[in-house]
Amino acid sequence: MKATFCDQARRFYLDEMNDHLTYRSLAAGARDPQLARLLQQIAAMELRHAGFWAGRLRQHDQPLPDSRPRRLRLWILRLLLRLVGPVWLVSALELGETGAARTYYQVWREGVLDDAERAELQSIIVDELEHEASFRKEQKASALTNVRDFVLGMNDGLVEILGAVTGLSAAYAGNPLLVAVSGLVVGVAGALSMGIGAFISVRSQRQIDAGTRTRMEILFAVSPQRAVAEYRERLQDSGLPDDLAGEVAERVGTRQEALARLLFRDSGENEWRSALFTGGAYLFGVAFPVLPYFLADSSRQALFGSIGFAGLALALVGGMIALVSGISLRGKIMEMLVSGFSAAGLAYLFGHLMQALFGVSP
Repeated sequence: MKATFCDQARRFYLDEMNDHLTYRSLAAGARDPQLARLLQQIAAMELRHAGFWAGRLRQHDQPLPDSRPRRLRLWILRLLLRLVGPVWLVSALELGETGAARTYYQVWREGVLDDAERAELQSIIVDELEHEASFRKEQKASALTNVRDFVLGMNDGLVEILGAVTGLSAAYAGNPLLVAVSGLVVGVAGALSMGIGAFISVRSQRQIDAGTRTRMEILFAVSPQRAVAEYRERLQDSGLPDDLAGEVAERVGTRQEALARLLFRDSGENEWRSALFTGGAYLFGVAFPVLPYFLADSSRQALFGSIGFAGLALALVGGMIALVSGISLRGKIMEMLVSGFSAAGLAYLFGHLMQALFGVSP
């Protein structure tokens, strides 16, 4: 148990020191003063967290390992900061915070620490969760969609169209242009479908929000007591005791604006931006598997290029997510490649099946 815990503590110490050095370096390069202050604050917290794990290692007479920044991760984050701006960087940094909190929570539950150490680790877990919350506030203030949404949208387009053109390659081995055009048509249709779906979803929610806001304005005007009663009912439905729910509702009910915000929350999303972002991300992913079919002499030749382009894109996306979030680089890349190529392989077999069943000429 001691050896296992010391191994964990050593890894946690290195992770925290690496995060400290990373955030400190990014803070020095951030042009936005607010973001720079946030990164400096988090860098200081990460140093305190590293001190906690250093204390546990000293307690077990273990030497502190040398801490060196992960240069590749730091280079990628600096590149994000320079090329795409602080908001996208913040979106990327958010990926790593929940993972740290989850890992520490498992240690906290295992009971290997004494009460004082568990209390300190509990404070560290809260810090990690607050980091994530701070990043989300930065995203919300920017009115930009989370970078993970772009990655997922691009991945959808890439994997789905890779499967489509791979299946078509089996049926039309001698006509790569037909495969290219067909894949592009399917890709554009998919991008439009996703974009329109996002537009309708966000607009519908905005219409529901507008209706709720109008209802609340009328309710406040004609019967403020009913608005307070509705808030009390919601508190009771959430599990709050009746007497406490009544007291909270009465106290908040004296402030109409506060009560309105509690009963009604506007998401603030824009349907046009959501549609363009979602459809554009999907279409961007489509380009990787389709492009080789416009250049090759046969579909089978283009298939290798398509798989290569798609594999490179999947590996880069998976690697970026892994390096930024601190999860296993090999595991994430393999996850992306296996999911993409599995879809392509099944589609290729299906294309051969359709060719055999319907006598489609290659």
